[in-house]
Amino acid sequence: EIALVMPALLAVMTAICAFAVAFNNQLTLTQAVGAGAQYLQTIRSTPAAADPCAATIGAIENAAPNFKPSSISLTLSINGTPETGASCTGGATALTNAQGFPVTVSATYPCVLSIMPAGYGTKFIGNCQLSASVTEYEY
Repeated sequence: EIALVMPALLAVMTAICAFAVAFNNQLTLTQAVGAGAQYLQTIRSTPAAADPCAATIGAIENAAPNFKPSSISLTLSINGTPETGASCTGGATALTNAQGFPVTVSATYPCVLSIMPAGYGTKFIGNCQLSASVTEYEY
């Protein structure tokens, strides 16, 4: 009986662990995007604001050191104007002109939910995207 039940039990336990890792990554991404949004809000009138996307992605990478930096996709919304990518020198003017308005930082990060290492197991969802968005208000 144990030979029949144990493989199914181990598969369920491994699936629980895989979802736990994905949930941990989601929490890490949310916290890192919050740190990036707070940093962006504080650099509005400093020299670091010359390239707000690079400064924000740097803050996100520092807050989530276990993430692969090249896999993080960043979008800033400054006064309703979206800026996408790791570099946006045009965003400096928008950031300066948006004094008193909220800024929104959104990021996505890929995840793969699988029971076993690549080539051995079944993937639950081939390519999923974790996403987080935080809006910071200036008071």
